[in-house]
Amino acid sequence: MSKTTIFIQVHGRPDVLEAELAEGVTLESLRAALTKAGVTIDEESFIFLDDAEDHLHGDHNQPVHGLKRGCRIHVCRCRRITATVHYLDKTAEHTFPPGARLRAVKAWAVHKFGLDPKDATEHVLQVCKSSDRPPNDTSLHRLVQGHHCETCFDLVPEKRVEG
Repeated sequence: MSKTTIFIQVHGRPDVLEAELAEGVTLESLRAALTKAGVTIDEESFIFLDDAEDHLHGDHNQPVHGLKRGCRIHVCRCRRITATVHYLDKTAEHTFPPGARLRAVKAWAVHKFGLDPKDATEHVLQVCKSSDRPPNDTSLHRLVQGHHCETCFDLVPEKRVEG
Protein backbone atom coordinates (compact mmCIF):
# COMPACT_ATOMS: atom_id res chain seq x y z
CA MET A 1 0.00 0.00 0.00
CA SER A 2 1.49 3.33 -1.01
CA LYS A 3 1.64 6.27 1.33
CA THR A 4 1.44 10.00 0.74
CA THR A 5 3.59 12.45 2.71
CA ILE A 6 1.82 15.67 3.68
CA PHE A 7 2.96 18.79 5.51
CA ILE A 8 0.82 20.27 8.27
CA GLN A 9 0.76 23.93 9.25
CA VAL A 10 -1.21 24.91 12.33
CA HIS A 11 -2.53 28.35 13.23
CA GLY A 12 -0.31 29.81 15.95
CA ARG A 13 2.50 27.26 15.58
CA PRO A 14 5.70 28.19 13.74
CA ASP A 15 6.78 24.60 12.99
CA VAL A 16 5.74 22.46 10.04
CA LEU A 17 4.68 18.91 10.87
CA GLU A 18 4.95 15.94 8.57
CA ALA A 19 2.65 12.92 8.33
CA GLU A 20 2.11 9.93 6.08
CA LEU A 21 -1.33 8.94 4.88
CA ALA A 22 -2.44 5.70 3.27
CA GLU A 23 -4.38 5.68 -0.01
CA GLY A 24 -8.10 6.33 0.13
CA VAL A 25 -7.96 8.91 2.91
CA THR A 26 -11.29 9.83 4.47
CA LEU A 27 -12.02 12.92 6.53
CA GLU A 28 -11.99 10.74 9.64
CA SER A 29 -8.60 9.14 8.86
CA LEU A 30 -7.16 12.58 8.06
CA ARG A 31 -8.36 13.89 11.44
CA ALA A 32 -6.82 10.82 13.12
CA ALA A 33 -3.48 11.44 11.34
CA LEU A 34 -3.54 15.10 12.43
CA THR A 35 -4.22 14.10 16.04
CA LYS A 36 -1.42 11.51 15.89
CA ALA A 37 0.92 14.28 14.66
CA GLY A 38 0.07 16.33 17.76
CA VAL A 39 -2.54 18.67 16.29
CA THR A 40 -5.51 19.49 18.50
CA ILE A 41 -8.74 19.78 16.52
CA ASP A 42 -11.86 21.21 18.15
CA GLU A 43 -15.13 22.81 17.04
CA GLU A 44 -13.29 26.06 16.24
CA SER A 45 -10.77 24.37 13.93
CA PHE A 46 -11.05 24.29 10.16
CA ILE A 47 -8.98 22.01 7.94
CA PHE A 48 -7.93 23.29 4.52
CA LEU A 49 -6.11 21.49 1.73
CA ASP A 50 -3.40 23.71 0.19
CA ASP A 51 -5.00 27.00 -0.90
CA ALA A 52 -8.55 25.65 -1.28
CA GLU A 53 -11.34 28.21 -0.98
CA ASP A 54 -13.43 26.02 1.33
CA HIS A 55 -12.53 23.90 4.34
CA LEU A 56 -12.86 20.11 4.42
CA HIS A 57 -16.19 19.15 5.95
CA GLY A 58 -18.97 16.63 5.59
CA ASP A 59 -19.43 12.97 6.41
CA HIS A 60 -16.48 11.46 8.29
CA ASN A 61 -16.34 8.57 5.79
CA GLN A 62 -16.20 10.96 2.83
CA PRO A 63 -13.00 10.55 0.80
CA VAL A 64 -10.63 13.53 0.74
CA HIS A 65 -9.90 14.40 -2.89
CA GLY A 66 -6.83 16.29 -4.02
CA LEU A 67 -4.34 14.93 -1.50
CA LYS A 68 -1.01 14.43 -3.19
CA ARG A 69 2.58 14.02 -2.12
CA GLY A 70 3.92 17.21 -0.55
CA CYS A 71 0.61 19.02 -0.21
CA ARG A 72 -0.02 21.30 2.74
CA ILE A 73 -2.80 20.80 5.23
CA HIS A 74 -3.71 23.98 7.10
CA VAL A 75 -5.47 23.75 10.46
CA CYS A 76 -6.77 27.18 11.28
CA ARG A 77 -9.32 28.98 13.44
CA CYS A 78 -10.35 31.18 10.52
CA ARG A 79 -12.55 30.23 7.57
CA ARG A 80 -11.44 33.35 5.76
CA ILE A 81 -8.76 35.95 6.46
CA THR A 82 -9.29 39.60 5.64
CA ALA A 83 -6.18 41.17 4.14
CA THR A 84 -5.95 44.94 4.14
CA VAL A 85 -3.39 46.38 1.72
CA HIS A 86 -2.20 49.99 1.66
CA TYR A 87 -0.58 51.44 -1.44
CA LEU A 88 0.34 55.12 -1.50
CA ASP A 89 -2.86 56.89 -0.40
CA LYS A 90 -5.16 53.95 -1.28
CA THR A 91 -6.46 51.11 0.88
CA ALA A 92 -8.30 47.95 -0.15
CA GLU A 93 -9.54 44.81 1.60
CA HIS A 94 -10.19 41.31 0.35
CA THR A 95 -10.82 37.95 2.03
CA PHE A 96 -8.71 34.91 1.27
CA PRO A 97 -8.65 31.29 2.45
CA PRO A 98 -6.09 30.65 5.22
CA GLY A 99 -3.84 28.63 2.91
CA ALA A 100 -3.56 31.40 0.32
CA ARG A 101 0.02 32.41 -0.19
CA LEU A 102 1.28 35.98 -0.11
CA ARG A 103 1.89 35.85 -3.85
CA ALA A 104 -1.92 35.60 -4.31
CA VAL A 105 -2.47 38.61 -2.02
CA LYS A 106 0.12 40.62 -3.93
CA ALA A 107 -1.37 39.61 -7.30
CA TRP A 108 -4.80 40.72 -6.12
CA ALA A 109 -3.42 44.04 -4.80
CA VAL A 110 -1.46 44.73 -8.00
CA HIS A 111 -4.66 44.20 -10.01
CA LYS A 112 -6.82 46.18 -7.57
CA PHE A 113 -4.49 49.20 -7.57
CA GLY A 114 -3.81 48.97 -11.32
CA LEU A 115 -0.03 48.78 -11.08
CA ASP A 116 1.99 48.45 -14.25
CA PRO A 117 3.49 44.91 -14.44
CA LYS A 118 7.04 46.34 -14.43
CA ASP A 119 6.29 48.41 -11.32
CA ALA A 120 4.66 45.41 -9.66
CA THR A 121 7.86 43.36 -9.89
CA GLU A 122 9.65 46.08 -7.93
CA HIS A 123 7.16 46.04 -5.03
CA VAL A 124 6.73 43.68 -2.07
CA LEU A 125 4.24 43.21 0.73
CA GLN A 126 5.44 44.43 4.10
CA VAL A 127 3.54 43.74 7.32
CA CYS A 128 1.97 47.00 8.52
CA LYS A 129 3.88 48.93 11.22
CA SER A 130 6.95 46.73 10.82
CA SER A 131 9.87 46.09 8.51
CA ASP A 132 8.89 42.41 8.10
CA ARG A 133 8.67 41.33 4.46
CA PRO A 134 7.62 37.66 4.49
CA PRO A 135 8.48 35.44 1.51
CA ASN A 136 5.87 35.11 -1.25
CA ASP A 137 5.21 31.45 -0.43
CA THR A 138 4.15 32.21 3.17
CA SER A 139 0.63 31.00 3.94
CA LEU A 140 -1.61 33.83 5.04
CA HIS A 141 -2.68 32.19 8.31
CA ARG A 142 0.97 32.20 9.45
CA LEU A 143 0.74 35.98 9.72
CA VAL A 144 -2.51 36.15 11.72
CA GLN A 145 -2.08 37.02 15.39
CA GLY A 146 -4.25 35.29 18.00
CA HIS A 147 -7.86 34.62 17.04
CA HIS A 148 -8.16 37.66 14.80
CA CYS A 149 -8.83 36.62 11.21
CA GLU A 150 -7.23 39.64 9.63
CA THR A 151 -3.85 40.95 8.60
CA CYS A 152 -2.47 44.17 7.15
CA PHE A 153 0.20 44.93 4.55
CA ASP A 154 1.81 47.89 2.87
CA LEU A 155 2.71 47.44 -0.79
CA VAL A 156 6.14 49.07 -0.88
CA PRO A 157 9.10 49.36 -3.26
CA GLU A 158 11.57 46.54 -2.72
CA LYS A 159 14.56 48.89 -2.97
CA ARG A 160 14.91 52.62 -3.25
CA VAL A 161 17.68 53.71 -5.58
CA GLU A 162 18.66 57.32 -5.13
CA GLY A 163 20.55 58.75 -8.01
